[in-house]
Amino acid sequence: MSTRIAFLKGHGTENDFVIVPDPDNVIDLSPAAVAALCDRRAGIGGDGVLHVVRSAAHPEAKELAAEAEWFMDYRNGDGSIAEMCGNGVRVFARYLQHAGHAGEGDLTIATRGGLKRVHIAKAASVGGSAEGDITVGMGKARLPEGDVTVSVGEHSWPARNVNMGNPHAVAFVDDLTDAGDLYSTPPFSPASAYPDGVNVEFVVDRGPRHVAMRVHERGSGETRSCGTGACAVAVATARRDGADPAVTGTPATYTVDVPGGTLVITERPDGEIEMTGPAVIVAEGEFDAKWLESAAG
Repeated sequence: MSTRIAFLKGHGTENDFVIVPDPDNVIDLSPAAVAALCDRRAGIGGDGVLHVVRSAAHPEAKELAAEAEWFMDYRNGDGSIAEMCGNGVRVFARYLQHAGHAGEGDLTIATRGGLKRVHIAKAASVGGSAEGDITVGMGKARLPEGDVTVSVGEHSWPARNVNMGNPHAVAFVDDLTDAGDLYSTPPFSPASAYPDGVNVEFVVDRGPRHVAMRVHERGSGETRSCGTGACAVAVATARRDGADPAVTGTPATYTVDVPGGTLVITERPDGEIEMTGPAVIVAEGEFDAKWLESAAG
């Protein structure tokens, strides 16, 4: 391992990530190392790590190399591996653009949740963001059968089970403060519904096809945003509202406010879900490999 390792810091609606470019997959990012990087006091700080690897160089992505040059080897802030991260894909795409590996327009990124189609919009020339929004094809939602309940303290709510390549429980509440501090995972039942843990979203209405949410992300605690969670919330809200694009033939678009900003989610009649929002690179630098080895124990 090199003595100095390059990194960048980026965020999508304030869901923030340490980006570690490693095209040849030579950097050993153990769970402890990832947790050390994401530590907000003793490390760089982030909700997760975006390990940037060429698909051909990673054993989990080799078979996807012909369709996607780059693999998003995503890790949660506690070092655990996640199938997908919607905000992370947008930031990953922004990094590829920043590094000259991609330009405005369409590209495909490999993830553990499958291939993700991405569109990098042209940068706004007048007003708005200095960089164009990024749209990610998030795939189709699965709605497993069975009742689910989530709890905070003495309060419990029915939740919609939505799978976006990773598991979600979506609960509609009267006020977002009902979710408590979200430092720890809200209890859920039955345990069999989520054998590998779950992301829990608490949702309130803001207006027609407009909701706001807070989220406990599995492996990270409460985060400022969750892309797959926003998609799960949009689908759950659409079904609650009696909207199913597969039945009506009409796309359903919801604005989803998260603590870190706003995402726009569209579910098409073919079931495909698109998420649009910002992605920003805020800093880049180097960290010492010896520090990481020591911090990781």
